[in-house]
Amino acid sequence: MKTGLIAAFGSALLVTAAPALAHHAFAGEFDANKPVTLKGKITRVEWINPHAWLHMDVTGEDGSVESWMIEAGSPNTLVRRGMTRDSIPPGTDVVVYGYRHRNGTNAANGRDVTLPDGTKLFLSSPRTGAPDGDRE
Repeated sequence: MKTGLIAAFGSALLVTAAPALAHHAFAGEFDANKPVTLKGKITRVEWINPHAWLHMDVTGEDGSVESWMIEAGSPNTLVRRGMTRDSIPPGTDVVVYGYRHRNGTNAANGRDVTLPDGTKLFLSSPRTGAPDGDRE
């Protein structure tokens, strides 16, 4: 009887843990083989759980403007790194380095953002499987 209860409890833990792990798996949504460098203007910042989002307009060489969504870490993670909801106000010109969404939309997981004064802020969530090495 005890063995059956332990097995049932263990199975219940595994079933409930799977969605939490899936949510934080970088490779499930983003492609480490498709890095992007985006230069543009911040249009909106969403400081929400489970991830903060930067929205930006990127102007192409032909003058066309594309709107992009950049996923960042949780607000709690960003605060621990010294950021606030006002660190990157709308209208700020930035350079974002990250990894494109697998579905091909204008969405990316942001690794870092560089502000006009050269300050670089790390955006990524820890322990998600996202690449963390230096880029060229």
